[in-house]
Amino acid sequence: MATRLRKTRKLRGGRHMGWGQVAQHRASGHKGGLGRSGHMKHLWSTVIKEDQDHFGHKSSHTPHPNITKKWASVRDLDDLYLQYGKEENGKKTLNLTLLGFDKLLGGGQVKNAYTITIKQTTKSAIEKVKQSNGEIIGIIQKTKEAPKETPEEKIDSTNNDG
Repeated sequence: MATRLRKTRKLRGGRHMGWGQVAQHRASGHKGGLGRSGHMKHLWSTVIKEDQDHFGHKSSHTPHPNITKKWASVRDLDDLYLQYGKEENGKKTLNLTLLGFDKLLGGGQVKNAYTITIKQTTKSAIEKVKQSNGEIIGIIQKTKEAPKETPEEKIDSTNNDG
Protein backbone atom coordinates (compact mmCIF):
# COMPACT_ATOMS: atom_id res chain seq x y z
CA MET A 1 0.00 0.00 0.00
CA ALA A 2 1.25 3.47 -0.78
CA THR A 3 2.31 5.49 2.23
CA ARG A 4 0.03 8.37 1.27
CA LEU A 5 -3.02 6.08 1.48
CA ARG A 6 -2.36 4.67 4.94
CA LYS A 7 -4.72 5.26 7.87
CA THR A 8 -1.94 6.42 10.18
CA ARG A 9 -0.94 9.12 7.72
CA LYS A 10 -4.47 10.41 7.31
CA LEU A 11 -5.31 10.50 11.04
CA ARG A 12 -1.95 11.79 12.24
CA GLY A 13 -3.37 14.97 13.75
CA GLY A 14 -6.15 13.27 15.74
CA ARG A 15 -5.91 12.51 19.42
CA HIS A 16 -6.72 8.81 19.18
CA MET A 17 -5.82 8.16 15.53
CA GLY A 18 -8.99 6.23 14.77
CA TRP A 19 -9.05 3.97 17.85
CA GLY A 20 -12.07 5.41 19.58
CA GLN A 21 -12.82 8.11 22.06
CA VAL A 22 -11.80 6.56 25.39
CA ALA A 23 -8.09 5.86 24.78
CA GLN A 24 -8.41 2.50 23.12
CA HIS A 25 -5.26 0.96 21.71
CA ARG A 26 -3.25 2.68 24.45
CA ALA A 27 -3.93 0.54 27.55
CA SER A 28 -1.91 -2.29 29.07
CA GLY A 29 -3.89 -4.90 27.14
CA HIS A 30 -2.38 -3.61 23.90
CA LYS A 31 1.26 -3.56 24.89
CA GLY A 32 2.31 -6.67 22.98
CA GLY A 33 1.70 -9.48 25.47
CA LEU A 34 1.59 -10.16 29.18
CA GLY A 35 4.55 -10.36 31.51
CA ARG A 36 7.87 -11.01 29.80
CA SER A 37 6.40 -12.12 26.48
CA GLY A 38 8.02 -10.72 23.39
CA HIS A 39 11.40 -10.08 24.99
CA MET A 40 13.10 -12.27 22.40
CA LYS A 41 10.97 -10.83 19.57
CA HIS A 42 9.29 -7.46 19.26
CA LEU A 43 10.30 -6.10 22.69
CA TRP A 44 14.00 -6.97 22.29
CA SER A 45 14.97 -3.30 22.12
CA THR A 46 13.60 -2.73 25.64
CA VAL A 47 15.65 -5.67 26.94
CA ILE A 48 18.81 -4.18 25.48
CA LYS A 49 17.97 -0.76 26.89
CA GLU A 50 16.66 -1.61 30.37
CA ASP A 51 17.66 -5.14 31.41
CA GLN A 52 20.84 -6.29 29.68
CA ASP A 53 21.54 -9.11 32.16
CA HIS A 54 18.08 -10.70 31.92
CA PHE A 55 19.17 -13.71 29.87
CA GLY A 56 22.18 -15.95 30.47
CA HIS A 57 24.15 -17.05 33.53
CA LYS A 58 25.29 -14.78 36.30
CA SER A 59 28.75 -16.28 36.65
CA SER A 60 31.37 -17.83 34.44
CA HIS A 61 32.16 -20.95 36.49
CA THR A 62 30.74 -24.35 35.66
CA PRO A 63 27.83 -25.55 37.79
CA HIS A 64 29.67 -28.77 38.68
CA PRO A 65 33.37 -28.04 39.16
CA ASN A 66 35.87 -30.87 39.00
CA ILE A 67 37.28 -31.35 42.49
CA THR A 68 40.51 -33.33 42.63
CA LYS A 69 41.15 -35.11 45.91
CA LYS A 70 44.56 -36.43 46.83
CA TRP A 71 44.68 -39.70 48.78
CA ALA A 72 47.50 -41.75 50.23
CA SER A 73 47.56 -45.41 51.22
CA VAL A 74 49.23 -46.99 54.23
CA ARG A 75 51.77 -48.64 51.89
CA ASP A 76 53.03 -45.16 50.88
CA LEU A 77 53.87 -44.02 54.43
CA ASP A 78 57.44 -45.39 54.43
CA ASP A 79 58.32 -43.61 51.18
CA LEU A 80 56.64 -40.38 52.28
CA TYR A 81 58.55 -40.45 55.59
CA LEU A 82 61.89 -40.77 53.79
CA GLN A 83 61.13 -37.63 51.78
CA TYR A 84 59.10 -35.43 54.13
CA GLY A 85 59.10 -36.96 57.61
CA LYS A 86 60.59 -35.59 60.83
CA GLU A 87 61.66 -37.15 64.11
CA GLU A 88 60.40 -35.33 67.18
CA ASN A 89 60.82 -36.58 70.76
CA GLY A 90 61.89 -39.99 69.50
CA LYS A 91 58.74 -40.37 67.36
CA LYS A 92 58.56 -40.43 63.59
CA THR A 93 56.03 -37.77 62.61
CA LEU A 94 54.43 -37.31 59.22
CA ASN A 95 52.02 -34.45 58.51
CA LEU A 96 49.98 -35.55 55.49
CA THR A 97 47.70 -32.49 55.71
CA LEU A 98 50.60 -30.13 54.97
CA LEU A 99 51.63 -32.36 52.06
CA GLY A 100 48.20 -31.82 50.50
CA PHE A 101 46.62 -35.21 51.17
CA ASP A 102 42.93 -35.30 52.02
CA LYS A 103 42.50 -38.90 53.19
CA LEU A 104 44.53 -41.91 54.32
CA LEU A 105 43.39 -45.22 52.86
CA GLY A 106 44.09 -48.67 54.29
CA GLY A 107 45.74 -50.39 51.32
CA GLY A 108 48.98 -52.29 51.96
CA GLN A 109 51.02 -52.69 55.14
CA VAL A 110 53.08 -50.28 57.23
CA LYS A 111 56.46 -51.36 58.66
CA ASN A 112 57.31 -48.57 61.10
CA ALA A 113 55.42 -46.71 63.82
CA TYR A 114 54.41 -43.21 62.71
CA THR A 115 52.56 -40.32 64.28
CA ILE A 116 50.39 -39.17 61.37
CA THR A 117 48.40 -35.93 61.10
CA ILE A 118 45.49 -36.08 58.65
CA LYS A 119 41.81 -35.07 58.60
CA GLN A 120 40.15 -38.22 57.24
CA THR A 121 41.04 -41.89 57.34
CA THR A 122 39.38 -45.24 56.79
CA LYS A 123 38.82 -47.73 59.59
CA SER A 124 41.29 -50.22 58.10
CA ALA A 125 43.99 -47.50 57.95
CA ILE A 126 43.48 -46.72 61.64
CA GLU A 127 43.76 -50.41 62.55
CA LYS A 128 46.94 -50.94 60.51
CA VAL A 129 48.67 -47.88 61.95
CA LYS A 130 47.74 -48.95 65.51
CA GLN A 131 49.02 -52.49 64.85
CA SER A 132 52.43 -51.01 64.07
CA ASN A 133 52.31 -49.02 67.38
CA GLY A 134 51.62 -45.74 65.61
CA GLU A 135 48.91 -43.14 66.09
CA ILE A 136 46.79 -40.84 63.97
CA ILE A 137 46.12 -37.23 65.04
CA GLY A 138 43.47 -34.81 63.78
CA ILE A 139 40.73 -37.21 62.70
CA ILE A 140 37.26 -35.77 62.42
CA GLN A 141 35.00 -38.43 63.89
CA LYS A 142 31.37 -38.43 62.77
CA THR A 143 29.19 -40.00 65.44
CA LYS A 144 25.47 -40.55 65.33
CA GLU A 145 23.92 -40.15 68.75
CA ALA A 146 20.48 -41.55 69.44
CA PRO A 147 17.99 -38.92 70.61
CA LYS A 148 17.64 -38.98 74.38
CA GLU A 149 14.16 -39.72 75.69
CA THR A 150 12.75 -37.72 78.56
CA PRO A 151 11.11 -39.60 81.45
CA GLU A 152 7.70 -38.40 80.24
CA GLU A 153 8.26 -39.95 76.80
CA LYS A 154 9.23 -43.26 78.41
CA ILE A 155 5.97 -43.32 80.33
CA ASP A 156 3.98 -42.47 77.21
CA SER A 157 5.72 -45.16 75.14
CA THR A 158 4.97 -47.86 77.74
CA ASN A 159 1.28 -46.94 77.85
CA ASN A 160 -0.43 -48.67 74.95
CA ASP A 161 -4.01 -48.04 76.08
CA GLY A 162 -4.59 -45.85 73.06
